[in-house]
Amino acid sequence: MGLKSDTWIREKSLNEEMISPFCEDLVGHEVVSYGLSSYGYDIRVSDEFKIFTNVNSTVIDPKDFDAKNVVDFKGDVCIVPPNSFALARTVEYFKMPIDTLAICLGKSTYARCGIIVNVTPFEPGFEGHITIEISNTTPLPAKIYANEGIAQVLFLQGDEPCEVTYRDRKGKYQSQTGITLPRILKKS
Repeated sequence: MGLKSDTWIREKSLNEEMISPFCEDLVGHEVVSYGLSSYGYDIRVSDEFKIFTNVNSTVIDPKDFDAKNVVDFKGDVCIVPPNSFALARTVEYFKMPIDTLAICLGKSTYARCGIIVNVTPFEPGFEGHITIEISNTTPLPAKIYANEGIAQVLFLQGDEPCEVTYRDRKGKYQSQTGITLPRILKKS
C-alpha cells in the first residue's frame, strides 16, 4: 500500500471524477488553503452547517439521534460556540476507487486555533459528500470560513482491490449528499 502523489490524484479526478469539483492548484492567498497538494488534496467546507445546541436539553444518542440537538445554519462564516461542536459537509463529492482508502486530517491553520476536525476514512467504493465534524475546544467562539480549506485528504492505494467495497456492503452513508446525521441500520 502506498501514499499517492499529486499526479495520481489529478489523473483519478480528471479522468474518473474521484473528486468533483476538482481544483488542480493549491489556492492559498487570503484564504485557508484548498486544492491539490504534493501528496494529498485539501478539501473545502461548504456553507451548510449543523451547530449543536443544548436548548432542548436532550441527550446525544448515536443510536437514536434527535435532530433537535442541532440548528441549521447557512452562510459564509459559521461561528462555533465555545466548547461546542458543528457538523458540515465538503464542497467536493468523492467517488473512491475500489483499491483506494483515504484518510483525512485537520488543517494546521485551524488546529492552531483550537479547532479540531475529525473525518472518518473514505473506504474503497464509497461515494458522496463527506460529513465533517468540527470541534471548538476553546472557551471562545470560533469562525469557520465556508468555501475554504478545512482538512487534508491522503490517498493510500492497495496492492489489489478489496474483496468487498463500501458500495458492495451497502454502507449506510453511501451516496450521501448534504450533511448526514448519525445513522444505525435497523434489522428488517
